[in-house]
Amino acid sequence: MESIKNFFIKSLNEFRFKSIKTQLIIYLVCFAVFLAIKDQEPFFLSAGLIAVVSASVIETLLLYFKNKSLKITESSVISGLIVAYVISSYGDLWKIVFAAALAILSKHLIRFRQKHIFNPAAFGIFFAIILLGASTQWKGTYLWYILAPLGIYFTYKINKLEVITGYAVISLILFGTQAFMQKVPLWNIWGYFSYFYVFVMVIEPKTTPVKPIGKYIFGAGIAVLIFILTEIGIKFDVELLSLLVMNTTIPLSKLLFKKQAI
Repeated sequence: MESIKNFFIKSLNEFRFKSIKTQLIIYLVCFAVFLAIKDQEPFFLSAGLIAVVSASVIETLLLYFKNKSLKITESSVISGLIVAYVISSYGDLWKIVFAAALAILSKHLIRFRQKHIFNPAAFGIFFAIILLGASTQWKGTYLWYILAPLGIYFTYKINKLEVITGYAVISLILFGTQAFMQKVPLWNIWGYFSYFYVFVMVIEPKTTPVKPIGKYIFGAGIAVLIFILTEIGIKFDVELLSLLVMNTTIPLSKLLFKKQAI
């Protein structure tokens, strides 16, 4: 009983309202409830709970084997929530479990200089798509009037505004030029942005650069890759692939320049 009590005490200590991660969890949960009510899809919440439990259990077990300490982490809950938003709630639930578990495993097993390389949720979701044929839903991703204001707040708090700026500027240049050539109103571009992807996944702090120039390059690189992959007709999720490719540039820059160049 004492060990169970300690487990809950340690877990609760992880979640503090002043923590930006806890604030993000509250935001994602509230947004999920709003979407479930708006779209009359309570099953979305069930799928979300399954994803969060899966990610949290895997992380808790891995941390126990590593340091003999049991606790639920904020990061595992966030990864589970992101998986729930992106993978279809109407597919096989075991694919959601697989994606959530793989997200956490990638964080602990694929590392460079004691840091994980890939955005965990993006990694888990992408390989669930490739290996299992999972489908995506990107729940609520085009509701810019909800995602953009709060997204800017979170981006500012974790000091990643340069990432969003680089992404937005290059996206506008590339897709704006394309829209002009196709005689499509420039305003329409904003309706095609995946705001959940931009303001929740792209800005993940541990797998993005720390230097300002690196952050601009990172965001711009994602925009360029999305444009190219879309134009050549890649069928699977180009956003996830672009993010994972750019994640690899950080350890590569360290190897090439023997320090964090970006």
